[in-house]
Amino acid sequence: MNLFDIVNLEKQLKELEQETAKPEFWENTQNNTKVLTKIKNIKNKYTSYKELEAELSNLLELAQLVKEEYDEDMAKDIMHNLKKQEKNLEKMELKTLLSGIYDSNNAIITIHPGAGGTESQDWAEMLYRMYTRWATKNDYMVKELDYLEGEEAGIKSVTFEIIGENAYGYMKGEMGVHRLVRISPFDSGGRRHTSFASLEVLPEITDDIQIDINPDDLRVDTYRSSGAGGQHINKTSSAVRITHIPTNIVVACQSERSQIQNRETAMKMLKSKLFDLKEKEHKERIEDLKGEQKDIAWGSQIRSYVFCPYTMVKDHRTNYEVGNVQAVMDGEIDGFMESYLKSNL
Repeated sequence: MNLFDIVNLEKQLKELEQETAKPEFWENTQNNTKVLTKIKNIKNKYTSYKELEAELSNLLELAQLVKEEYDEDMAKDIMHNLKKQEKNLEKMELKTLLSGIYDSNNAIITIHPGAGGTESQDWAEMLYRMYTRWATKNDYMVKELDYLEGEEAGIKSVTFEIIGENAYGYMKGEMGVHRLVRISPFDSGGRRHTSFASLEVLPEITDDIQIDINPDDLRVDTYRSSGAGGQHINKTSSAVRITHIPTNIVVACQSERSQIQNRETAMKMLKSKLFDLKEKEHKERIEDLKGEQKDIAWGSQIRSYVFCPYTMVKDHRTNYEVGNVQAVMDGEIDGFMESYLKSNL
């Protein structure tokens, strides 16, 4: 259990709590938000460790009792709980790999279909469903920010936020082009098609990170929300689209009830995109950013999902593969995330 460095966690927690006791601590809103978030994350890790330690200790005592006086039902119960705790241990081990500076942040994800019209748009919607199911299974909240439906089926694009601790840490390895091979339901000839869709994954930029954007560099457009119906429809022009003219980065939000709220969310998305671009291009100033586009096509895919002539999902970076495609499409993608995190140690 040295992997979790519990002594160091206790030390960090003590130091951070001492900092909150200083009179000047609450005067700096940006700093205290950052520190309180760190305290919360450390407490979560510490609590998980202690709970696991207590459970394993209890199982050890029960196993000793069974050894002295065999009870089949109790033995089965111990084995069942042991497997459960093994899974909890694996989750804790995985969390130790999330040490990146923004790993604990929420994740903002955008899915774009590649060339191919309806087939690729349907694939983009399948991926959206896969990630929302993964998020729900892992107790994350999903907030749809922008949704543009396809003409016949699927989506032209969707932007959503996965909210919760380490959302970006888990999702960052999903960024890239995803390839689908299947018999197309939109092809009357029943031919096999290859489709592509891309994922952009960015950390939500918190208030303690300063991003200076010149208002003159922005073009703000308002329009009426559109979509498949229900939550996507708004009868007023409350949706907001912001274009950062120097880089041609475009963000849009239509999920909130008012134009002001949509603008605030869109600006949050823009800051995340500009900060990510600034980091990649190693530029000091936002004004120096150029931005670039990559083709959503062959040669750039990170993962292939094959429905026909055989069934397999394979990550081309780690060679991790699964034969049960349907389980993957239902959100069982933890193995891919774990293999990616381990490969980057």
